[in-house]
Amino acid sequence: MEYSADILRYEEKILFKLRTLYSEFGYKQYRMSRFEEYELYAGNKAFMPSGDILTFTGVGGKLMALRPDVTLSIVKYTKDDDELKKLYYNENIYRSDGVEFQEQMQVGLECIGEIDVELTGEVLILAKRSLEAVSERSRLDISHMGFLNGLLQCENTSIAQRNEIVSCVSERNSSGLKALCTEYNLSNDFCARLITLSSLYGAFEDVINELQKLCENDEMNDALNELAELNNELRVHGITQGVNIDFSVVNDISYYNGIIFQGYIEGVPARVLSGGRYDELLRKFGRRSDAIGFAVYLDMLEEHDTTEAETGSKMINIALPKGRLGEKAYSIFEASGYGCPEILEKSRKLVFENPEACVRYFWVKPSDVAIYVERGVADIGVVGKDILLESSPEVYELLDLGIGKCNISVATGKSFTPGCHEKTLRVATKFPNIARRYYQKQGREIDVIELNGSIELAPLLGLSDVIVDIVETGQTLLENNMEPTELVADVSARLIANKASYKFNHNKIVDLCRAISQER
Repeated sequence: MEYSADILRYEEKILFKLRTLYSEFGYKQYRMSRFEEYELYAGNKAFMPSGDILTFTGVGGKLMALRPDVTLSIVKYTKDDDELKKLYYNENIYRSDGVEFQEQMQVGLECIGEIDVELTGEVLILAKRSLEAVSERSRLDISHMGFLNGLLQCENTSIAQRNEIVSCVSERNSSGLKALCTEYNLSNDFCARLITLSSLYGAFEDVINELQKLCENDEMNDALNELAELNNELRVHGITQGVNIDFSVVNDISYYNGIIFQGYIEGVPARVLSGGRYDELLRKFGRRSDAIGFAVYLDMLEEHDTTEAETGSKMINIALPKGRLGEKAYSIFEASGYGCPEILEKSRKLVFENPEACVRYFWVKPSDVAIYVERGVADIGVVGKDILLESSPEVYELLDLGIGKCNISVATGKSFTPGCHEKTLRVATKFPNIARRYYQKQGREIDVIELNGSIELAPLLGLSDVIVDIVETGQTLLENNMEPTELVADVSARLIANKASYKFNHNKIVDLCRAISQER
């Protein structure tokens, strides 16, 4: 039966390319049921990007789930023997996007058995070629969990503290790392090493000297040696363009070890490929084999035009919050050489360009800045730390601009007494996620009452015991016979970046950050 490639959808064409690529390298297709027992996923939620699972009761009464992950099923059913398994798959998975469950198509591969440097190199080569099958402009960013884990061993920290540090590294959040090191009384040298590691980005040859300076123990040296060997493997096969070392690429230490990596393509605001070495997952299943693999998220792919990027004329899109904070932020950009005179003219325009400086500004509602940046409409933006803490967007936090300073505090009426911890504390707030995390650390049970305005009114009328809110001067609290009692977080304006934009506009964004830092 003859058919025309024109009738295939874009993602179907990509799927055929990838299946052909993996087959040429000796990978065999693996097929599986779309149903699994719920227990498989319930015990390994941390391994999955989304912890939400769509469940139903099977005919025999067992709790079943629509498959939210492919790797777990492959690990469960693969024999634990000395034979190397090279498998690929294209399967639908069912995950929540935070609002609703979605059916998503994934294609990927898994190697299970004895994994050496040559085989790891092969997987990285296939990851890069998978990206190239989608777009000529792609980035494969490689990290090593052993290097970061080795650095964390240099200081005495708890698991919770390590998780906070790793989170800041993943955000390139140097100000956050400084704050954590101060809070946990960690050494200045350790803090400096963390900040250097989180800021590194570039080809292996460009970052090797810095990585050597950071090495403190055998685990870090072993990780660096493996990175060097893999770099040689990639060079032998001509895979060097668009491959970078990036230690902001992190995964759960309890599952992943060794090499981890992510893939991006021009025009898509988030990663389209993710993978790594996950021996620890097999250990949780009682298996002695090693494993490495990756998945390509086909639902995120669409045809796109990269003409502007290829000509080198791409502007940096900057989202500024409307109001005084945005005006102060623009003054910083202007003083740093990224001005746009038109923005100062009185008009109803929202978008302003300066082609000479290659910047495009637009005004948005303060609470929307992070959304514009996360979705890739803006490359960078200025947003209050309170919004970042509350919504946890997938962005890099590059600079603390030092403006818009205030804090988030617990405040109570002056006649309030804390009382017994057995009582559920009623907390009124515009920041439910911040409040929950704060009291969760204390082990305190709370009832969150989410309000949108006049938070101070809640304790006065008996709706809540305390409030968690922004405090600037404290005058409003004073006038309502209230006072701040506990500091939750310091807040100021932060410069954030879309993760994909940072990869493809790295030099421009770093130059901009450097110019701002020099002016402050």
